[in-house]
Amino acid sequence: MVKPPTPAQETVDILLDSGLVVTMDADRRVLDPGGVAIRGNAIVAVGPAEEMRARYAAECVVDCRQQVVMPGIINTHTHLPMSILRGLADDLRLDVWLHGYILPVEREFVNPEFCFLGATLACAEMLRGGTTCFADMYYYEEEVAWAAAEAGMRGICGETVMKFPTPDALTYEESLQYVADFVGRWKGHELIVAAPAPHSLYMCTAEILQQTTALAREHDVPQLIHVSETADEVEAWLEQTNMRPTRWLEEMGVLDSKVTAAHCVHVNSEEIHILAERGTGVAHNPTSNLKLASGIAPVAEMLATGVAVGVGTDGAASNNDLNMFEEVRLAALLPKGVTRSPVVVPAQEAVAMATIYGARALHLDHLIGSLEPGKRADIITVSTERLHNLPHYETTGENVYSRLVYTAQASDVHHVLVNGKHMVDEGDLLVLNEAHVLEQARNLARRINKFFLAHEKSILDKLVSIGGLEQQEMFEVQGKGRLRDEEAFRAGLAHPVLRITRHTSRDQYDTYFVFADPGQGRLRYREDNVVGAEDRVYPIYSLTLTGPSKEAVYENSVVLSRSRFTAPADRSLRFYREYFSPERVIEVGKHRERYHIRYQGLDFAVNLDRPLGPPEGEAFVEIKSRTWSQQDALRKAGLIGELLAMFGISPEDVVREEYVDLFAGDEESR
Repeated sequence: MVKPPTPAQETVDILLDSGLVVTMDADRRVLDPGGVAIRGNAIVAVGPAEEMRARYAAECVVDCRQQVVMPGIINTHTHLPMSILRGLADDLRLDVWLHGYILPVEREFVNPEFCFLGATLACAEMLRGGTTCFADMYYYEEEVAWAAAEAGMRGICGETVMKFPTPDALTYEESLQYVADFVGRWKGHELIVAAPAPHSLYMCTAEILQQTTALAREHDVPQLIHVSETADEVEAWLEQTNMRPTRWLEEMGVLDSKVTAAHCVHVNSEEIHILAERGTGVAHNPTSNLKLASGIAPVAEMLATGVAVGVGTDGAASNNDLNMFEEVRLAALLPKGVTRSPVVVPAQEAVAMATIYGARALHLDHLIGSLEPGKRADIITVSTERLHNLPHYETTGENVYSRLVYTAQASDVHHVLVNGKHMVDEGDLLVLNEAHVLEQARNLARRINKFFLAHEKSILDKLVSIGGLEQQEMFEVQGKGRLRDEEAFRAGLAHPVLRITRHTSRDQYDTYFVFADPGQGRLRYREDNVVGAEDRVYPIYSLTLTGPSKEAVYENSVVLSRSRFTAPADRSLRFYREYFSPERVIEVGKHRERYHIRYQGLDFAVNLDRPLGPPEGEAFVEIKSRTWSQQDALRKAGLIGELLAMFGISPEDVVREEYVDLFAGDEESR
């Protein structure tokens, strides 16, 4: 029964009574026992428990004995819909994980329903773990906003913009229009801030970043972006611009907006000072950076320089949870290991990163992040009486922070309030139908699992998934043989019945991926170093997948091959090796003089090849032509036989084997 107020008391809606209150205000006040009075969506007062009971009568008094009362935890970087992809592909490098697995699944499944469901699932997990505010970057971000609003969570919802097509936009112009409409519709919402989220420097253009910055400044909203997550990313940017990423962002005016930069793993001291001077927030994601082997961000130096550093989980597909207590613990421990100093990033600083510093990183510290009168009532309580939390000491004045960072767990969260509304009461989630959400998630996961398994079984499907694939002519006709007399070859080239249309010189380094199932064909990664004018070398990288190669053998041992697919190799050899996981890897190198010729009105490629390894001193002539027509292929097979004879290749010197079988270099078994 609620007692009526006395004449000396003010009426409030909620009184959190007799807890150990950790305010995270400028003075870092800790009140034990303390109380927090709430009216509507705001904190009215924070003070000693006895004083608060005397001053305020509340409709709801929450007994917080044996609990820490603290600001709600702020997840400064995540991708909420990716909770659906939790555990899909693990123990992979970032590029293989993202381009080889996540993006193909996203292209197939990401739609408004996927994003709403994934965001709802994530909100349930975060609320149970004491997270009251998040910053999200994903697609169909308005669905994420609706899911968060229905769950009663506070969030910055960033619509991803990039120069490539995305699940919700074919062009970046469409993405920019989506963002502009999205920001306008949600402006002034009590819980949600709609924001532009250009993915990263390498996924955007200068024009995109200029437009998102203008939009963020016009509407006075944050701008979310990934920055310097990997060393390769930074090195590539330096080669491209001769500037480090953070310096480039400053030069482009991007940091004139309220930027929150995710990761910042590979920033140097100059960049850290830029971040501090420009008020750019940083979202530190320790678990994701460790799991993807991206590195460890220089958090201690950032904090010492005055950068607002918050903590984030990243998406559940690369974490694999949204447990902020785990992140905060790592945020405190990793700098100690890196610097070999146990005093850097003490527990109080780690709690600040999860609360007031996180709010500052998101440019929301005027509203949330500390328990102070006038701020929004985003508050959690954490039980201190569980087995792993006992016993308690009060020896240094910092013990409560140590308990929160080094021993508390997400399951210890007892009460959660967002904007003055009870979300979790004594561990029970009061919003969302968990059972229904989980059943929907399981059903969708079964569909994704079926797609993923089929994708993994087919080398061709995996090649299609990473883009750029082209199917070339269905038939390739080829013949080759050992060259015993180079003068005869030169005489053949000079024969009046054929005409050379083009000549190139090159060194080719081929890496063949051989799979356990021969029916998958063989995949070749080629580095083709073409010698151009003034002996300049122009490297060309390609992938070629050939099906079972020998469909038929004709006179003069001319081979008719089928199923040839090509794609540009715009990633590293290491990426393809890890992505395709061949049973064996075979390397072949050769110097090639290539002559494009016309013979009998048809085009042929004539290659004079010399191995760069064993068998040394040998030379081979290979003649190829491609076609869609089997009848044309038969005609060309006969003409290739004539050309072989013209170049001095006798029948006994004709070989049927591919070079990979004929003069393979070092072979490496997996």
